[in-house]
Amino acid sequence: MAIRGTIDDFKASVVNDFARPNLFQVDLNFPTAIINNSDLATFGKFTVRAANLPASQIGIIEVPFRGRTLKIAGDRTFEPWTITIMNDTKFTLRNAFELWSSAIQSYNENYTAAGTLGDASDTTGYFADMSVHQLARDLKDGEAPNVLKSYKFYNVFPSSISAIDLDYGNNDAIEEFTVELQVQYWTPITATNTGN
Repeated sequence: MAIRGTIDDFKASVVNDFARPNLFQVDLNFPTAIINNSDLATFGKFTVRAANLPASQIGIIEVPFRGRTLKIAGDRTFEPWTITIMNDTKFTLRNAFELWSSAIQSYNENYTAAGTLGDASDTTGYFADMSVHQLARDLKDGEAPNVLKSYKFYNVFPSSISAIDLDYGNNDAIEEFTVELQVQYWTPITATNTGN
């Protein structure tokens, strides 16, 4: 049955407000065998300007039967995850991603350092885990924001670091670049609302 509803009914139905796309935090991580600098993670919480909560995709297998098609679930696929970073004058995160990328594949020869990363107990190689958190607006004095929803991306690595366009006419702007990260898989994390 259709509900007519008034604006007051609508407001009453959304007791907890709506999630806002500008309230988020990205937790960057880098392979410790390549970049052993924990300050990069903290810096990334402030300079990652854009990211996304991942889409969920399950393939479809169409099985024909007497003029009709039965659709059954296929395999799950994971799209690359792209983040946009505001570039500081020290090129802190750009340098880190370029170092990570060059360890995967050298610039001047067909060579990788991935096989020599870490010790025998370190199986991460050139992979790292990262996460993105949707934050709440209900902040009280001195408290960390509550986390509404989180996603963890497992065994990611940078496959593309975008160009930074330089232009005499580009006034009143800051430099930004994007990094495309290949994702093995991701999982949703239940919100604990403890702040992050």
